[in-house]
Amino acid sequence: MSILIIEAFYGGSHKQLVDLLQEELGDCVLFTLPAKKWHWRARTSALYFSQNIPSSEHYRILFASSVLNLTELAALRPDLGKLKKILYFHENQLVYPVKKCQERDFQYGYNQILSCLVADVIVFNSIFNMESFLTSIGKFMKLIPDHRPKDLESIIRPKCQVIYFPIRFPDVSRFMPKHKAAHLKKMLSLKGSGSAASSMVLPFPPEQRDCENVLKKCNTEHSAHSGLDTAQQGNLQESDLEKPNMSDNSSSNCEENRQNLTPHPCESLSGADDQQRPLHIVWPHRWLEAVYCGCYPLCPKDLVYPEIFPAEYLYSTPEQLSKRLQNFCKRPDIIRKHLYKGEMAPFSWAALHGKFRSLLTTEPKEDL
Repeated sequence: MSILIIEAFYGGSHKQLVDLLQEELGDCVLFTLPAKKWHWRARTSALYFSQNIPSSEHYRILFASSVLNLTELAALRPDLGKLKKILYFHENQLVYPVKKCQERDFQYGYNQILSCLVADVIVFNSIFNMESFLTSIGKFMKLIPDHRPKDLESIIRPKCQVIYFPIRFPDVSRFMPKHKAAHLKKMLSLKGSGSAASSMVLPFPPEQRDCENVLKKCNTEHSAHSGLDTAQQGNLQESDLEKPNMSDNSSSNCEENRQNLTPHPCESLSGADDQQRPLHIVWPHRWLEAVYCGCYPLCPKDLVYPEIFPAEYLYSTPEQLSKRLQNFCKRPDIIRKHLYKGEMAPFSWAALHGKFRSLLTTEPKEDL
């Protein structure tokens, strides 16, 4: 195994990415820690991995997320420090949301900066993620009372690049209206490849073949650190929705309320009058997937969203959001007939697998 993949927070989008790389690229060995107690993973995972990853002369590349303190691991395991070290940022701790600025723990951002200095290649999942990290380094380091390091951004920036988080889109066309299914196929067509659309979608595994599971996967999947979404999530309000009673000791009531709020997706696409059926507002936590399934994105004109979505899907103020939601609730047919005007293909595994393969097959400069 020439590719050593280390994931200190093996859950959510972190798990999704490394599982995909291991499955699709092969020649990988994966070492992980469960996705819980994130702060302790950031503090101590390097020591754990240093003691539990066996030595091997076959390793050539080390791929890890920025949860891992790569500097500590390289110091504790000089044999791993010699590898080509690739650091992938799902999020960055210099701008990750905290309730109050004084609550931000300096150590986590500092660890990520040190890891960048040690890494050979630094990969971010969006331009926003990369630029917000790089341009915040100077201000962040001013928190040090004296003897501050200098020129860190200029040292780190040349090693940085953006590769979007890859998604293997499943085939959901049979759950969609014909006009949206046809548009979906068109969106997934890659330039210069007539057969690309079919290669970018995969059939659902048996446990996901029913319509309800499709909806649940889009609407409820969530993790503490999840790439283009959670760290950069907008403030979509659900004030117009009747919220279910989430009592801990009343699972039957919760289930009943959930069913009342969200009809079976196959029934919702059955051809009933678009103007009569109510509009359903969801906060998916997986935007790039929700839009693929036919949702209309409505996101703040901030953070990563302008990079991903065309301007017509963005709002600038809470008042604009409220007004647009009211208009859509009055005319739900507008949403149901709408065909998404943005791009989908650049975020697919079919479009990105070449970049990841190239990233993970280049030999290190050192003679091992």
